[in-house]
Amino acid sequence: MYPVFRMAKEIVKFRNAPPLPVTGTHVSHHICWPWDIDLWMELNNGRTLTLYDLGRIPLAIRTGLWAALKTNRWGLVVAGNSTRYRRRVRAFQKIEIRSRCVGWDERWMYLEHAMFTGGECSSHLLVRAAVTSRNGMVAPARVLEAMGQSTQSPPLPAWITAWAEADATRPWPPEI
Repeated sequence: MYPVFRMAKEIVKFRNAPPLPVTGTHVSHHICWPWDIDLWMELNNGRTLTLYDLGRIPLAIRTGLWAALKTNRWGLVVAGNSTRYRRRVRAFQKIEIRSRCVGWDERWMYLEHAMFTGGECSSHLLVRAAVTSRNGMVAPARVLEAMGQSTQSPPLPAWITAWAEADATRPWPPEI
């Protein structure tokens, strides 16, 4: 089940937080609750992705993206992701999530999230996101313009560009 109350808490908590630049880092703190764990008594991998939403939405609010989405009646969708898990997160552990927009190209915005427990990174997520309207995808340059920001992306790191290029070779629909 989606953590609606946790999301509401994050939205209320950060509604008056100082604005962030488009590529600024939003930091939030959470607890791994018993309903977040799996049969191996650690944070469920699917729940990890859901918890990253708790960083992404307040990030959108603080950077001004949320206001642009509301004004233009746009939506924000995840179009792909790659997750690296490195350390277990157990019930009742405190979690710090760091979220930021790394940059964009002509179609996608690239966001990264990192989860820390005890000062060490436990997982890292790269997200390819798109802004959508009733007519389809909205170019990131148009989104940044609506936010009153420069449409020029910072250079994307090579590992993100390589991931995007590799993903473009992936067959669709799947050949399974």
